[in-house]
Amino acid sequence: MTADSMIATILRQAPKDRRASVAAWRQISDILAQRGNQLGDEDIRRSLHALAVLRPEIPEKVRRDCAEAIAHHGRFAPLVAFYANDVPSVSTAMLRRARLSEADWLALLPATAATARSILAGRTDLPVSVRRALESLGAGSVALPQPENAAIVAEIAEEAPPEAVPSQISELVRRIDKYQLSRSQPAVRAPRTSFLFETGPDGLICWVDGITRGAAIGLSIAESALGGEPGADGAAAGAFRQRAEIINARMILEGSAAESGEWRFSALPWFDPATGQFRGYRGSGRRPQQSEMPYGRPASADSGDSIRQLIHELRSPLNAISGFAQIISGQMFGPVSGTYRAMAETIVADAAAIQEIIDDLETATRAVDTPPASMPGEVVDIGAVMTQVQGDLAEILAEQRIDLSISRVGGPFLAQANDANSRRMIGRLLTALVDISEAGTTLVGQLVVEPLHDDMLQLRVVRPLAIRFATAADLLDPGFSPEGEAPGAAILSLGFSLRLVDSLARGVGGRLDIGHNALTLHLPSANPRADTELGIQQSE
Repeated sequence: MTADSMIATILRQAPKDRRASVAAWRQISDILAQRGNQLGDEDIRRSLHALAVLRPEIPEKVRRDCAEAIAHHGRFAPLVAFYANDVPSVSTAMLRRARLSEADWLALLPATAATARSILAGRTDLPVSVRRALESLGAGSVALPQPENAAIVAEIAEEAPPEAVPSQISELVRRIDKYQLSRSQPAVRAPRTSFLFETGPDGLICWVDGITRGAAIGLSIAESALGGEPGADGAAAGAFRQRAEIINARMILEGSAAESGEWRFSALPWFDPATGQFRGYRGSGRRPQQSEMPYGRPASADSGDSIRQLIHELRSPLNAISGFAQIISGQMFGPVSGTYRAMAETIVADAAAIQEIIDDLETATRAVDTPPASMPGEVVDIGAVMTQVQGDLAEILAEQRIDLSISRVGGPFLAQANDANSRRMIGRLLTALVDISEAGTTLVGQLVVEPLHDDMLQLRVVRPLAIRFATAADLLDPGFSPEGEAPGAAILSLGFSLRLVDSLARGVGGRLDIGHNALTLHLPSANPRADTELGIQQSE
């Protein structure tokens, strides 16, 4: 019997009970794994649709066992992608063993979630191009493997009544700890680079593996730690309140030299399978990468080349995504429903916004690599640029009910820079500050030329309330979130935007200063000294 006829036979028979559903799940999965490449597109689509319909009825343990069974001989990328987007225990079982061609891996990666990519990042047998693609997608920064004991805990939770779950899990943790303490330990321990953890519904870490219990047990991810104290940052606390995925949040630990200091952690919420009740978070921690450390740390000599390579690898998939979305929104291959056209148009707009960010990164990289003295001299009227930027921000200001008041002191406001870069610098700076300002407030600033210091123009913007007491290191840290919002709320973090503005400014001989009360963008003045006159013009 051919593969397509076998699939057709299975799909014609609607499962009558749970046992029949499990049998159909296993049969369809096995046929796709072994003969998926022999099927037509319509059979593949119907098979995957059938699996998607059956999945809520199939126990997690069955799905996990099935993934382990077919992963060894699975060569069919669509099926691997389907299992990869299941819960972590199922995706782990598939992705740790699946064997695909280089082209299939590269095609599959954009369709996988961060958790799935983090599992692949732990494999050492993937092609170099695939590992490079994982790194460009940030897979190495999100490691969420389930604890080895998580499957046992899940089985206990499924079999035991809800009231018995906490005590049985506590007993399991106690036995694990006893076993770990009884094992012989090597005399010299390697530096800690990662650990697994679990919290209760209150956000307190109650289980760890990979570091000593005293370093993390009892710390909370539900509240942000202040002043360098042990604990998590505001991004984690915000995600916890929304029961959202935590990605690359910052955590400070105390303990031995191998464990203390700064970590990055990611975690997923988990819920009681019987009652749906929130039970806490499970996740992992790792040491931060060089690019994630606070601004000001020395960069490697080839950092510019690395960024350029990253930009190149980002543009190709972005252009492809945008192109397909434009095909859908333009109905180039035939009629498309209004819902799908709206989704496609949103994707096109988001892709354009990301493209602007990539362009800014490329400009900042060139600026850092090019000494200011070697750049061609251009003169731009910053006053006119400010007017343009205020016009560009009018819609977002109205939407967020924020007023922007930039007064002008002195003049004229001629700077040694080009128009495009000036708009980028000022636009990014003001947009970042508007994003963290509260509705109904006024963002206040001054564009200043001082007679005694007329070698520099200054754009001073008073700190919004949300960052009034934040340190400069925090503001320039890409992982910092002043409002404690879940990651992904904005395309650019505040820290990234400020670092970008500073890099662009330094490329023309300026800088961004972070003072106690205001952020000040300095740009080299092109004003004739004799023409600088003191005056005040109010512009809102």
